[in-house]
Amino acid sequence: MHLFMLLTLAALAVGSRIDETHPHLNHLKSNKPDTIRNPNELDSEYWYDNAQAYLQQKLQQQTNLNLNKAKNVILFLGDGMSVHTLTAVRSYMGDASKQLVFEKFPYVGLSKTFCVDKQVPDSASTATAYLSGVKGNYGTIGVNGQVPRFDCDLGQDKSLHTESIAKWAQDAGKKTGLVTTARVTHASPAGVYAHTANREWEHDGKIRDNGCDSVANVDIARQLVEWDVGSQLNVIMGGGRRNFLNESVVDETGIPGNRTDGRNLIEEWLKRKEVENKKAAYVWNKKDMENLISQDVDYVLGLFAPSHCPYHGDLERLGLQDDIPSLSEMTEAAIRQLEKSDKGYFLFVEGAKIDMAHHDTRARRSMEETEEFNRAVEVALNMTNGDETLIVVTSDHSHTMTINGYPSRNADILGLNEDKAADGLPYTIIAYANGPGYEKTFSAKKGRKDLSDKDFTDPKRKYMAAVPLESETHGADDVAIFAQGPLAHYFSGNYLQTHLPMLMARAAKIGPFAW
Repeated sequence: MHLFMLLTLAALAVGSRIDETHPHLNHLKSNKPDTIRNPNELDSEYWYDNAQAYLQQKLQQQTNLNLNKAKNVILFLGDGMSVHTLTAVRSYMGDASKQLVFEKFPYVGLSKTFCVDKQVPDSASTATAYLSGVKGNYGTIGVNGQVPRFDCDLGQDKSLHTESIAKWAQDAGKKTGLVTTARVTHASPAGVYAHTANREWEHDGKIRDNGCDSVANVDIARQLVEWDVGSQLNVIMGGGRRNFLNESVVDETGIPGNRTDGRNLIEEWLKRKEVENKKAAYVWNKKDMENLISQDVDYVLGLFAPSHCPYHGDLERLGLQDDIPSLSEMTEAAIRQLEKSDKGYFLFVEGAKIDMAHHDTRARRSMEETEEFNRAVEVALNMTNGDETLIVVTSDHSHTMTINGYPSRNADILGLNEDKAADGLPYTIIAYANGPGYEKTFSAKKGRKDLSDKDFTDPKRKYMAAVPLESETHGADDVAIFAQGPLAHYFSGNYLQTHLPMLMARAAKIGPFAW
């Protein structure tokens, strides 16, 4: 037999063995024409030109550093917005090669999110870190690591309380505000103003549930109304009306409150402002919020839902878009209020429901929330001057969601991989390491379920998960930080999450970093 024929047969045999023993290598087959997203990508010059443009951008940054003092600081927090989430949402929005608005910021870094007692943190301990510069224990807010969760006594010790960047801004005469799609007493926004040994103590009843004195331990809603930082916030927008009303009282939509102390904190907030001779307004729907632009008010309390605000996609699906404002609409209204200040402002904006969707392994909802979060950042960019406004975009922690298989560029990121698994069944491109999606993945009797006929356009669809848990957990991955504006170049590198408020304070020359 000729040598050429022997080599050919050997090669065929090897190829056959590769297909048998490494079926995952099937993705290496040539792309079909319809999988080519951009024909220019087939030309080497396209990539060289792209790199040249990026180099020019970096050279320009080096010669045009913004060394101004930041008059305004806006911190955008995508709760649970992992790097994988950013990658997935780019595909969801059209093409993985594109950039989100904030991915175009000139400076990018990574922060380490662990808390004092756990490798994987929660939103309470991380809020303490990125707002006050101190790491605390899991489940605690605005206190240092000497306070264990649920400790009724140490949580009251003011010497163990931390100061947030909102306080530093208020001390410097700046206006301050927070916007969230969660309850305004929830873990992330509470980091702006609260100090507590348990993030769940949003109203007095929750404190007593844990066997603590609800008078000595002031609940988070009361802290927002009564304590120094919370009471001085010029803008408060989000959900959570029930935590401000007694259980014998119903809100504007007929939902009863959560409180058991007989108090109406919304009325108390308005009366306090009246006694202090301050112009204030309480709003509970989108129309009233939009009317604020024509009113002369310095303080706004906007509570747009009994608990968390609805998912962004549900605003339209459920016909709520005329009643409840979106994150981007709240952001615009907040900036309109805060920009009245001659001394500038600090604004915290949280896209809270990115995280909540991930906990349910409902990937589509998480994508919808991240897209709206991106829209809110774009609103802020269009309303502010980059010479005087520092905008920082980051996340508090990651999730266990990943992007797997070898999907083509044209594949629906929320759909199935083209290739099947070793069991002959299809699997989703997005999957979670754990969570309630397990029940949609495995059957106790038959093993893995056949997903080929499932509807992945359903926003409530739970995605594949390997370990059964009632709620999917956070991840320990570092999270991305994007910065633009005065001293934004400080935000490059890999550093502790606690450095974030320090860097923002330095840019604005406030608090302990005003040197």
